[in-house]
Amino acid sequence: MKFDAQFRSRRSNVMATRGMVATSQPLAAQAGLTMLQAGGSAADAAIATAAMLNVVEPTSTGIGGDCFGLYWDAKSKSVSALNGSGRAAAAASIDELQQLGYHKMPTFTGHSVSIPGTVAGWSDMLERHGRMTLADVLQPAIWTAENGYPVSEIIANGWATQVQKLLRSSDWASGDHDNGPEQPSGHELLIDGRAPRPGEIMRLPTLGETMRGIAAEGKDYIYRGDFARNLSEHVQRYGGWITPQDMANHVSTWDEPISANYRGVTLYECPPNGQGLAAIIAANLASGFDLASMSEVDRVHTMIECMRLGFADAQQWVCDPRVVPIPLAELTSTGYAAQRRKRIEAKRAAQNVPYGDPMAGSDTVYLCAVDGEGNACSFINSLFQGTGSGLVVPGTGVSLQNRAALFVLDADHPNALAPNKRPYQTIIPAMTTRDGELHAALGVMGGYMQPQGHFQMLVNLVDLQMSPQMALDVSRWQLTGPSAGMGCIEEGGLVMMEEGFDFGLLAELARRGHRISPIDGYGRVGFGGGQIILRDPETGVLTAGSDPRKDGAAVGW
Repeated sequence: MKFDAQFRSRRSNVMATRGMVATSQPLAAQAGLTMLQAGGSAADAAIATAAMLNVVEPTSTGIGGDCFGLYWDAKSKSVSALNGSGRAAAAASIDELQQLGYHKMPTFTGHSVSIPGTVAGWSDMLERHGRMTLADVLQPAIWTAENGYPVSEIIANGWATQVQKLLRSSDWASGDHDNGPEQPSGHELLIDGRAPRPGEIMRLPTLGETMRGIAAEGKDYIYRGDFARNLSEHVQRYGGWITPQDMANHVSTWDEPISANYRGVTLYECPPNGQGLAAIIAANLASGFDLASMSEVDRVHTMIECMRLGFADAQQWVCDPRVVPIPLAELTSTGYAAQRRKRIEAKRAAQNVPYGDPMAGSDTVYLCAVDGEGNACSFINSLFQGTGSGLVVPGTGVSLQNRAALFVLDADHPNALAPNKRPYQTIIPAMTTRDGELHAALGVMGGYMQPQGHFQMLVNLVDLQMSPQMALDVSRWQLTGPSAGMGCIEEGGLVMMEEGFDFGLLAELARRGHRISPIDGYGRVGFGGGQIILRDPETGVLTAGSDPRKDGAAVGW
């Protein structure tokens, strides 16, 4: 089967009134829609979709990862934020890693594994906003894991990049990792030691068995008992610290979302330890410019500069606020934005962008669901880099995330590694309201692309009046390297520009000092995979789009 990496889209928007689900794999979207048709809420649909994605896209998400959610309750007309991310183990130690010779967090050793928060997050979302049980919403995923499914194209291509990591191959050129003392269990996610090919039937019986355990016993199946013990022992074999007690101590948290008013539309993000703060700051900065009336090159330049400032602050301040206080009210204020906006020059890219002091003045899956009553769930679930750490708990089919790799080893930094602390998280869902009613559930997955994607979708929908599918189809830009995710902003940063931008625009951005890197072909998957569901409050009509950069679909009822 030949794979087309052009990601052309001539899709129409999908429209419905009784419910909608959009995500990166069609079988997962259908699983969520089935819950809506059975009388479930947007929360039930979201968790069924997330569980199915663990089966059909297990290299990106799953039980061994973390999740975040935003939920719009149509009755109370309010947004709540679920933090389903895990913490470092109680024994986590900067000193120990430095004694081992590490100058930064290792990426794929057991030290990189934080407590997986997914299943607790699933359970807690259902308990507060669902009408069904975990046993109900897991049924489509269990059946599919045990009976098999044909692997879709983009997922198959990504799967092939993970084989050496899963097998801990001796020639695996990965950077920081430990091949470990034993035969790895990553073969549970492979077929005869290789990745499944596009269209090939894949079965994951051990993962199906794990999900049956969760259906029978709830979240305790993961956090207490044999699974927790086996996970801990496996992580420790590869140098990590997690113990059964760490697993038993895990809890999700419910938070007040952070927000920005953008031309009458309120953008909601989960608060830190997620990086949604970068999107909020960028939106606040952009609200001071008339982007709609600008030429395309002026608009793109201005947005890039807003995003640089957003990342500069996020890289400094985003951490676990329950361990290190963050000046969130100041960082998200319009006054702070007005102060920082002065750094943006109309015709010149910033060459050095320090973070502000307000007190002085990845791979991932994203999904969204809206039910017939107008409740909405914006949900994201991830293992971080591909299959995360590449460590699979033996006999379970569960890959373990490597989120702890995002800590820093500078003890004075807010995001420094510490016991029982959550790391900086790249995964963020988004939601918007207008005039006190739901406007959209949206998200764009993909490491540090996520706040940039949220910002670009917001501008596309509000300033440029695009429909959801058009907003997702158009070409994107992305700050990388020092400008995003590397802890410092300098040398102007590298700006990747997706195929489709006019050459004259690229030339003018370069003239202004932007370091431009054009990207085409399969490299375009790095610009993220987004989903958008828009709701008309007067008619109840749902209008949805699904990103052509992924295998997914929006499905309605």
